[in-house]
Amino acid sequence: MLTLLSMFYYICLRRRSRSGTRGEALTSRRAVESGQRAVLPVSVEVEQYAKEVLDFSSHYGSENSMSYTMWNLAGVPNVYPSSGDFTQTAVFRAYGTWWEQCASAPPPFRRTPKGFHSQDYIELGFEEPVYPTGVDVLETYYPGAIVQILACSHNPFSQNPPTDVRWEVLWSGEPTKVLTPQARQFSPTIKHINFPTNLLRLEVNSSLLDYYTELDAVILRGVKERPMLALYKMPVIDISDLSNGYFDKLPYELIQLILSHLTLPDLSRLAQSCKLLHQHCCDPLQYTQLSLQPYWGRLSDASLGHLQSRCTLLQRLNLSWTGNRGALTLTGFSSFMKACGLSLVCLELSCCHFLNEACLEVVSQTCPGLQELNLSSCDRLNPQAFTHISKLTRLRRLVLYRTKIEQTAILSILTFCIELRHLNLGSCVRIEDYDVVASMLATRCRSLCSLDLWRCRNLTDRGLAELVSGCRMLEELDLGWCPTLQSSTGCFQHLARSLPRLRKLFLTANRTVCDSDIEELAAGCPSLQHLDILGTRLVSAASLKKLLQSCPKLLLLDVSFCSQIDMRVFQELSGSFPNVAIKKSFTQ
Repeated sequence: MLTLLSMFYYICLRRRSRSGTRGEALTSRRAVESGQRAVLPVSVEVEQYAKEVLDFSSHYGSENSMSYTMWNLAGVPNVYPSSGDFTQTAVFRAYGTWWEQCASAPPPFRRTPKGFHSQDYIELGFEEPVYPTGVDVLETYYPGAIVQILACSHNPFSQNPPTDVRWEVLWSGEPTKVLTPQARQFSPTIKHINFPTNLLRLEVNSSLLDYYTELDAVILRGVKERPMLALYKMPVIDISDLSNGYFDKLPYELIQLILSHLTLPDLSRLAQSCKLLHQHCCDPLQYTQLSLQPYWGRLSDASLGHLQSRCTLLQRLNLSWTGNRGALTLTGFSSFMKACGLSLVCLELSCCHFLNEACLEVVSQTCPGLQELNLSSCDRLNPQAFTHISKLTRLRRLVLYRTKIEQTAILSILTFCIELRHLNLGSCVRIEDYDVVASMLATRCRSLCSLDLWRCRNLTDRGLAELVSGCRMLEELDLGWCPTLQSSTGCFQHLARSLPRLRKLFLTANRTVCDSDIEELAAGCPSLQHLDILGTRLVSAASLKKLLQSCPKLLLLDVSFCSQIDMRVFQELSGSFPNVAIKKSFTQ
């Protein structure tokens, strides 16, 4: 006869056998029934590096290289524990607050929750689903950008379509500025979850950092057996003191003003409290701006359907990061846009992988007054889809960073969208001839204020000359990592003479930039605020001093890897011009 203790072990092992193999179950049962001491299996912690980079919002590197790209986060460390600027790490596109100060930066959306700090993200797949016990991030340069770590219930390597996808926050915090740029292992205390995962998402905010943060590897630690989770205690709310307080006596406009400070979830909850507040919370005037990006993990077709009747006066909509893995469909998106797109002037769709050609066709048909469209990192849209953008003839801001747009589509857009003020074609590697694009811009978009050509591979001095001659209103020009531009042609000096309103100029990694170019900028661009000449070997301290003296509004000057600017010169310039953030990265 089994003893009481043996019976307890027997019950435990019966439960264990449901998740273990048949052989493990039979062995354990025989051990109990034969009177032997039963040894329960101990959960062993599994430690694994990322198998694959699945998705990300931006990176410093190019689409056809490994240097400074997010793909470096897959696998074992390349650099850690070394510190410094290394090409083998993962680097996001921006840092600090300088990009928010640019004319091309859109105004922030109202009602963004104070706890939502994320600016960029990366999603990583791991080999084995586990119940997480820890996450380690190996940061090798300017750490402190990570603000949130999430886990997903969906197995990204499963052949089955995703259903009931859940995201849980393992850890979240505020942006930080670590006192030293040295490498560190970031291992926050994470929350335990009730499902196994092999899909993590890291969200970052680099606004407080002095330079680009660099990540080397991510380690997921966990167990395969479900751990015992602590019971959640529901908070007790004392409603004895709650009363109307004559709230309904306030003027309608004043109540609307008070409610305008609530976040979207709070507004939805308040609408369920009484008829008066339901009327106020559903007033379309509360929904002229709507940012759903902070709720990307919970948004679905049903969510849009619920909001549809309230958004008839919608002017600015942010759906960035939403709808992936089947959460939004063409049907749900189309229905919402047809009901709410008439007054829309701004549409943010960054990293929306549910988008297809039919979605962009719906946008072109339902949003006749659209002025701003952001499709940044929508890298799964087929090239043909972009032809529909040319129907949005009132566009003033268009972001196509990291998309598959081709030459025919962009030329069509520039033919019809002549009111463009801000255009981002960064890392658009399928455009065959940027000289033709530059010529079209100079002819059709003469009021252009900002142009991002980051990592365009074939812009020559001829195209640049046409561009700056035709678009003299330019205030921002990003020519970073454009290898076909050569200072010896005089193109940069012509640029400086042609663009007196210039505030931002990136000539990143152009090794030919020389003293003559810097001196021409000092003479012709007094409003210059941001200048990046990383990597040049031909610029001296003397020309930089002249620039700093002639451009009193200068805020950022990146001289990293400039061979003539050693640490002594760097410290001298920084001491003489304390109001300018002079950047110089290091490697050790």
